[in-house]
Amino acid sequence: MAISPDPDAALMLRVKAGDFAAFEELVNKYKQPVMNLAYRTLRDSTEAEDLAQHVFLQVFKSAHRYEVAAKFSTWLFTIARNLCLNEIRRRSRHPADSLDEPAFEDDDQPRRQVPDTRNFTPPDSLLQSELADKIEEALASLPEKQRTAILLCRGEEHSYEEIAEILSCSVSATKSLIHRGRETLKELLKPYLRSGLWQEEPEKQAKQL
Repeated sequence: MAISPDPDAALMLRVKAGDFAAFEELVNKYKQPVMNLAYRTLRDSTEAEDLAQHVFLQVFKSAHRYEVAAKFSTWLFTIARNLCLNEIRRRSRHPADSLDEPAFEDDDQPRRQVPDTRNFTPPDSLLQSELADKIEEALASLPEKQRTAILLCRGEEHSYEEIAEILSCSVSATKSLIHRGRETLKELLKPYLRSGLWQEEPEKQAKQL
């Protein structure tokens, strides 16, 4: 059975050939998901945006040696995760420093706070804010691999195989990471899952995180 071509990989091949419009198309598609992953890892919206710019700068610099060996998104999020881990290690050595200035500016896009908010019912802004904070706290408390696996499974709908490649582990280990992470989230968020804010059963709601 033939493998369906990856349109994003095709765009990246155009970038390799010098097509800057193709690069802009990839940035527009993936900038927010990359920032979301960076935010959940670094817990700082400004640094998340800066790191996303570093990710795409690295993508552009690496274009000349790009080869289609996996989905473009798998390659992209591998770069993003590696830069996040580098930043975590850098923070441990130099806690007072911040990331370098952005390598390029996207003037057409306003600076945004990440992650994107959801619409909850009932529309009680205080409860919504508290719930969003608890979700972020719960995600932040997970080990990095569990958190990244859950976010990739949910946000970008990567397959287990793709997540395993990004995390450099086996498929069975990836499934275990996702399962353990969801179970932990269910326990941490149980008081809110039982409240009137979320009507769905805890397991189903946790899988949406």
